[in-house]
Amino acid sequence: MPKAEGFQIPFESHDAIKPQLLETLPYQGETQRITYETREFTAMCPFSGLPDIGQITLEYTPHDHLVELKSLKYYLLSYRQVGIYQEDATNRIFKDLFSLLKPQHMKLTTVYNTRGGIDTTAVIEKSGPKSSLK
Repeated sequence: MPKAEGFQIPFESHDAIKPQLLETLPYQGETQRITYETREFTAMCPFSGLPDIGQITLEYTPHDHLVELKSLKYYLLSYRQVGIYQEDATNRIFKDLFSLLKPQHMKLTTVYNTRGGIDTTAVIEKSGPKSSLK
């Protein structure tokens, strides 16, 4: 029997995710769509214990706030040792950011590296409060 058969790397619970790290900056400019991307997102598959690595693309139209980028990076890093399915991670990130920013519109896309010959892309999109003309 191979030594790696059945081996699993320990992972943390969803409680290790740290939305309290997220910070905002005030926004009062013209209506614009903002896009942030990272190819360095990592979480742990709770089924296999192996890392899930993917790209996150956040697109949003701010209402009154922007997300501060360093805080966003630290928030995403808090997933690194968390056992969470890919679709659940997408949902959790979207909920945390939508709740924080209350944007006019937000779209979150996660594209995960191939696992077992299958590519996974998850997309959530939602509109929020409408902005008054600035």
